[in-house]
Formats: sequence, structure tokens, C-alpha cells
Amino acid sequence: MARYSTDREVMQTAVHWLEEGHRPLLVTVARTWGSSPRPAGSLMLMREDGQLVGSVTGGCVEEDLMTRYRSQQLGDTFPTIIDYGINRAEASRLGLPCGGRLELLIEQLDSNAHLQALLGKIKENELVMRRVCLTTGEASLHPASAGDDLYYTDEYLKKTFGPRWQILLIGAGHLSEYVAQLAMMMNYSVVVCDPREGNIDHSAFDDCMVVNCMPDDAVQAYATHTRSIVVALTHDPKLDDMALLDALSSPAFYVGAIGSKLNCDKRRERLKTLGISASQLQRLHAPVGLSIGSHTPPEIAVSIMAEITALRYQAKQNTQQPVNAA
Repeated sequence: MARYSTDREVMQTAVHWLEEGHRPLLVTVARTWGSSPRPAGSLMLMREDGQLVGSVTGGCVEEDLMTRYRSQQLGDTFPTIIDYGINRAEASRLGLPCGGRLELLIEQLDSNAHLQALLGKIKENELVMRRVCLTTGEASLHPASAGDDLYYTDEYLKKTFGPRWQILLIGAGHLSEYVAQLAMMMNYSVVVCDPREGNIDHSAFDDCMVVNCMPDDAVQAYATHTRSIVVALTHDPKLDDMALLDALSSPAFYVGAIGSKLNCDKRRERLKTLGISASQLQRLHAPVGLSIGSHTPPEIAVSIMAEITALRYQAKQNTQQPVNAA
């Protein structure tokens, strides 16, 4: 049975299998309707002896695909599109949720050089878009931005590879606990920085990376790409300002800071005197979060993640390309 894997692991396995002389098939979830166990863009790799890496459903579709592959029912012309769950009976047979349907793109991989180039960009924390021509099967690599994701038309499929969304929280206080919990539920990688060792309840951040370095060092180490997010939550100007000075000149997608409007205005004045330009200050979200009347730490955490989510979808819409979607 297939197992869930990262995109990077799937591609590294593909390189390894090609080096061993196999010609694996790469399966991408191109489109879904209704309930779907795995989102569009999910990857699975399979080879002729029955080995699988990755997943498109985590269920019977994988088994059915492998059966069809090994019995040569997929044909010998790639890329090809396969539709699963077209009717209720097939969806039930395959273990898809009621109303679930998915369309899969299947490619024959044969270029190690192309995959090595892709893995090299991923290793360098670059966002890169892999474009597959549905007519010729030609795969090419192109620059991508933070808002890019998956684009699927009658002519091509484009999938973005690179670092996952990561949030760096400055301060390990009560509010950070709630923000971290919400962020992890939304599939963010979470880093918590607080140089005040006595302030950290490590049990509250079990699934996070916790670092005790100074905030500016944390920003330089972890806000290195356009899917980085930095939120300063200590209420200590010395620590928050230290992080913001570096974050506002970093490639981070979002930079925010806690505080009242008055305190945030004072912070902007301080940052100006420290050399932050007017254009850089425009990037600062302070007070952080959407104005939803929040008062308690859980409510403030919701407002913070809501604002970040809204901006992410806005960025996606700004880079959206035509899609062939139902």
C-alpha cells in the first residue's frame, strides 16, 4: 500500500529508481470533485514490480492503478489522463467518499537530469513550477511565486515545488501557543523563537521547532524564502523590533507584530530611525490580524491566521492562470 510522502521524497525516489534502470510512472492528482482523500497536486510514484511511493487516495485507487499498470491496461502512450469515481458504483467500489471523483495525470519518467535540476532548486529553497505538456509529455521548469500552486488546463499541468509555508513566531507566550496550534492544523511548519529560556514551556510546543537564539538570528535562519511568515508576539520592543528589522528586508511573504494601534505607530517611528524605509514599513501588519473584535488569546490567534490566510488566497488569485475546473 502507498504511504504519504513529501513531493521531494517522491522525486528523490524517482531519481534513485531511474538510476537502477526502472522507468517509473509519476501520478499527479490533477483535479478533484466533491470529497477527496487527497488534494489536487498530490503525487504518487509506481514501478513495474509493484512498488509505490506517495499516495493519491490512500485507498483502493492505488491498488487498481497498479493492477492496470502491471496488466498493461494503461497503454503505452504517456502522458494520459484517468478519471476515477465517475459514477456512484465505481466510487463505492474504489472506496471514494460519496460524490468523490478525481482525475489523474500519469507520466512516464525517463529524464534524470530534469529531476536532478528540480531537486537542486528545492534544496536551495527556491519555488519552482514544473510544467507538463499534455500533448507531448515534455516537462520543463519555470520560476514560481508564493501564490502559485497547481494549474490544470486542456493543454498543460503546472505544479509548484519548493518550501512549504513556514511561520516564525517571536516569543513563546500564551498567544504563541494558540497561533502555533492553529498554524499546525493548517499544515504550516512552525518555528518558535524566544531567547528567554525561562519563558518557554516546551511541552506547549511539542510539534514545533523551538530555538533560543536572538530574534534577528532566527529571522536570518528561517525567513529565507517567499513562503516564510514572521509574527512578533513578545510585547517587548527590544525583541520584537530586533526581529522586524531583519524581517522587513527579508523575502518573507508576511510580517506582523502584536500591539495596540498607538504602540504600533510608535514602533513604526522607531523602525524609521533605525533605517527601515517607507516602502519596507508598508509591509508591516501591525496591529497584527484582522479586526474581528478579538480580545482573548484564542480569538487573537484566529484573527492572525485569518489575515494570513486571506492574503495567501489574494496572492493566489493575483497569479491565477486559466484552469479547466468543474
